[in-house]
Amino acid sequence: MKIGVLALQGAIQDHERVLRRLGAVTVQVRHPSDLEGLRGLILPGGESTVMAMYLREYGLDSAIRARVVDGLSVFGVCAGAILLCTEVEGPEGVVSGALALLGVRAIRNAYGRQLSSFEEPVDFEGSPFPGIYIRAPRFIPIGSTEVLGRRPPARGGEPVLLRQAGILAASFHPELSGNDGIHRMFLQSCKS
Repeated sequence: MKIGVLALQGAIQDHERVLRRLGAVTVQVRHPSDLEGLRGLILPGGESTVMAMYLREYGLDSAIRARVVDGLSVFGVCAGAILLCTEVEGPEGVVSGALALLGVRAIRNAYGRQLSSFEEPVDFEGSPFPGIYIRAPRFIPIGSTEVLGRRPPARGGEPVLLRQAGILAASFHPELSGNDGIHRMFLQSCKS
């Protein structure tokens, strides 16, 4: 199975390593033609405003939206998840997301800047999953999204892993956790 990793900016190689470990063939996506033949696409962490600019510049925004309509599964992580959200809240106010495919408002850097990065378990499928948060967004569902993972109740139990149809979004970085469970779940959605 061929899975693309958006390779405009961000944490590309960490996702490629996990995907290869799980038996997928990886393709770095930089142009619309790179989407051909893919069953899934990962939008990695990085800097969402830079990634959004490149998506528009290379025509990938409309190409990705068209492929999602045709059944492409997409997994956005941190900044990649911000790209997927319908609304994005930041210093400039609330704006439309670059891809606007997921009924969620993302609040950029909601858990602090780079120096405020932290780890805490995510309640995922009834078990703790190692959550690594780096300049992570907060998610506020505004559409019909399914919550798959939350912060601990003592920390407010906020949703940090969401799914809507073939779209998966994580506020944290599962590719850095050493646990392949969420990527494995994503690959299962790519087979459907």
